Amino acid sequence: MSLRKLPEARTFPRPQNYQWDAPSDVLTKWADHPLAAATGADADTTISILDIIGEDYWSGTGVTANRISAALRSIGNQDIVVRINSPGGDMFEGIAIYNLLRAHPAKVTVEVLGWAASAASIIAMAGDEIRMGLGSFMMVHNAWGMVIGNRHDMREAAILFDQFDAAIADIYQARTGMKRAEIQRLMDAETFMAPAQAVEYGFADAVDDSEIQAKANASAQVRPEIRAKRRIDAALAQQGISRSERRKMFYQIAGTHDAADTAMQDAGIPTAAMQRLIQTIRS
Repeated sequence: MSLRKLPEARTFPRPQNYQWDAPSDVLTKWADHPLAAATGADADTTISILDIIGEDYWSGTGVTANRISAALRSIGNQDIVVRINSPGGDMFEGIAIYNLLRAHPAKVTVEVLGWAASAASIIAMAGDEIRMGLGSFMMVHNAWGMVIGNRHDMREAAILFDQFDAAIADIYQARTGMKRAEIQRLMDAETFMAPAQAVEYGFADAVDDSEIQAKANASAQVRPEIRAKRRIDAALAQQGISRSERRKMFYQIAGTHDAADTAMQDAGIPTAAMQRLIQTIRS
């Protein structure tokens, strides 16, 4: 169990019509300034969480509980370091990953390289020690997602989201020791915390301006085609287009056969399709 004796987080069945997403403002900032740990420097006991939380079938990326569980089985009963740079995503996967890490029998050190936002901040709370590099951020907010249905579905969703928020607040309260009302205030305000503030509130234990920052600055760059897709995805999210609709658009783009210039070919997106996307964003 966690050296801090952190409690197991409550889990919930996933609503049938629920669609998860990362907050659009965080997604945009993360896509524009991705930081990643240099994989060559990673030890066998290091787990890197450098993507959206939850499986993204469109890009073939994303961090899932299954992936983290497999990594923990491979590492065994050794101290681990979990490096995080994620805009968040699927709350259900985030809670599941938190529970996996808190149950690890040895020390869990969390290093925030860039962003630990939304569901990623939930995961970070499983650390026996949480260290944040200079320029990194912790972001907390209420449960985020979309439920499709009629008015009865909406009412049920509101009640369910109250339970989600309470479960998330339980995790933050157990790790920080803050009063419940103060945690709820931070979540209601969608609070971004720089390292010093995160330490003050108890969301982190130390600001590390040497080791963590050096690793982040020395990181390998995200592949251009992946970064291009992330930026387009973030721009569409800011226009209020749901995650499922964004995925449909990208699948349609992948099926087009328009001529493309070199840059768009590198991103795997035809020029004509890109123009349609730009028009959608502007409309």
